This record gives sequence, structure tokens and C-alpha cells, in this order.
Amino acid sequence: MTAVCVLSSAGFRRIPLLSVFRGDRPTSPSHTTQAPLHSTMEEISNIEVVPCTDSDYLKPFRLHYNQNGTKKSWDFMRTHDSVSVLIFNTTSHCFVLVKQFRPAVFMCEWEKTKTQPCQSAEKTEEGVAEAAASSSESQEAQAPTAGESPSAWPPAAAGVTYELCAGLVDKPNLSLEEIARQEVLEECGYDVPASKLKRITSYRSGVGVTGANQTMFYAEVSDDNCVSAGGGDPREGELIEVVKIPLHEAMTFAYNERIPKTMGVIFSFIWFHNNMSPKYKISTNV
Repeated sequence: MTAVCVLSSAGFRRIPLLSVFRGDRPTSPSHTTQAPLHSTMEEISNIEVVPCTDSDYLKPFRLHYNQNGTKKSWDFMRTHDSVSVLIFNTTSHCFVLVKQFRPAVFMCEWEKTKTQPCQSAEKTEEGVAEAAASSSESQEAQAPTAGESPSAWPPAAAGVTYELCAGLVDKPNLSLEEIARQEVLEECGYDVPASKLKRITSYRSGVGVTGANQTMFYAEVSDDNCVSAGGGDPREGELIEVVKIPLHEAMTFAYNERIPKTMGVIFSFIWFHNNMSPKYKISTNV
């Protein structure tokens, strides 16, 4: 049975994935362990959705242009580029991932559960124009409020995802390798020299909305490199859980659609299987 190793105050504990994910949504490993971080991560309350008029991370724009003689427009957001790191622990032969609550994922799950208003099958052109003109108002009206019944919200676990260690490229005085090194130390607790990071590739993410570039690295660590429990920087509001995925169960984990994860996790596991797995002579269950 596939399992994950979750870091708690008592160290890493092995938890069967079937115990972690039940039903249609993932449930917290706190059901099977006393790790205090789990319950804290999912203690989400006083939820309120408001318009975003100013942000240090997202800048919305509308681009007007002509393409092949046709006038077009496109809405997009400017944001930071990022780095991600596939971490492999050579002592335990495990991948080191991070797990955290993602509000955007949580709200997508809420969108699935809310009641959709009934609409007439026939609409006049005037009606369509009116609907488009008032789309922003209707979205705000449909948005849940802080006073809404707790039963209207999905469980907080619906917004928790498994990811590679990653961070924004927002320090112009540091190289990508140095930024990645800082993220590995802060989020996962491993002290790895920047020179030991292997660049895997770079790619565009969210090409329809942001077009941001992410650079992926590979880092080999050992238990000797572990200098802290990780967990992110509390001063930046980070609350991160460190999770170990055994190498021989990695591909089962990657292709399990019931486990919420980023594409980076899937791609990096496949990359490791194709490029690094023969070095360790261990099956990755492909």
C-alpha cells in the first residue's frame, strides 16, 4: 500500500495514503496521527471574499492587439517568475515534498459545490449583453461572505495540495540557484549549497493568464544536510508541512488523481525515473 511519511513533532511518521484520502476529497492525516501541524493548517475560519484592488503579487491588465487583420483583446495578469526544486533524500530514498493550504484551490472547490442558478434556455441578444455587462456584479453577489453558514464551505482539506519546494523570484540580487537554495532551507530544512543544485529545465506556467516562467532544479540531500524541521517562514505567513514520498511508490503517487498535486510533482517524478532512477537501481513502479 502506498504511504507518505509526514513530519511531526515526533519525527517522520508513515501514513497509508488510503488513510490520508477518503471519499471524494482528501482528509487530513490528523485523523491518524497527533501531529499538531495538521490541525493548525486546516483551522480555516472567518472566510471573506472581497475584490482585489491592489496586490504585490498580481497585476491585472487587458491587452489590445491586431492579429492577422483581426482586432483582439486578452486579459492577463503580471506576476513573479518562480523556482521549484525536486528534492531527493539519498539516506531514506524518498522524495521530499511540501504540503500547504492553497486558497485558490479551496475556492475552486467551493465553485464546484455552490448551487448554480437556473437559467432560461433561450436568451435574446439584449439579455446576453446585459449579462456580460453585469458579470462582475453578479460574481460579487454570488461570492460567499464571512457571515455565511459554515456548511456552505467545503472542508479546509479541499484546499490542501502536495507540491515541490518552490518560491518566487523576487530578490534581484540573488541568482536562481541561490533563491532555490533559500527555499529548500526555509521550507524543508535542508542546507544545500547552491552549487549542488542541478538545473532540470524551465517552462511557462499559466500561459493563458500569467505566462510566468518557472525554473526547476534537482537537489540530492541526506539526513546529514537536515538542519531544521522546515515549515516555511512564519513572518511571511507560511505554514508548510514536509512530506516524504518513498521512491518505489513515487509513480503510483504521481498518477493517483485523488491526491491533489501540482504538475511539477508529476513531471519531476517522471524526469527522475528517466534520468536518475538507474543510478539507484530501485524500481519506481512505472
